[in-house]
Amino acid sequence: MANSSDRPVLEELDRAECMRLIAGGVVGRVAFDDGEGPTVIPVNYAVDGDSVIFRTSATGRMTRSLLTSVPGGEVRAAFQADRFDESARTGWSVLLRGGAHRLSAAERAAVPRVEPWPGDERGEWFRLSALEVSGRRLSRR
Repeated sequence: MANSSDRPVLEELDRAECMRLIAGGVVGRVAFDDGEGPTVIPVNYAVDGDSVIFRTSATGRMTRSLLTSVPGGEVRAAFQADRFDESARTGWSVLLRGGAHRLSAAERAAVPRVEPWPGDERGEWFRLSALEVSGRRLSRR
């Protein structure tokens, strides 16, 4: 049995380190309530300041759930990304919670490009603005 000094250490990450970690990623997950309960869908994304930009299909469950009839309104949602090395039992996980809104054509022109992996159309662009950011890293010291 390994002694406790061989085990990874869990540390809380500050906002800046969380944003730095997810800035290098490509795939994360958006969590939202689709009217039937919590739902999580993987997305390709880009970081823009303290926000995450992602795309989805116009007819998908996520678009229907994240749209609001209030101009400029946002829908509560969360974004999570992580990286793990299972053999070393190390890695990190970051969670952003805040409001999501569909981007207008003018807003789309001013944000980083997001290239979705799926081959079908992903014409709806969203911004999730992080009100809360938290993260943890499991590492060997």
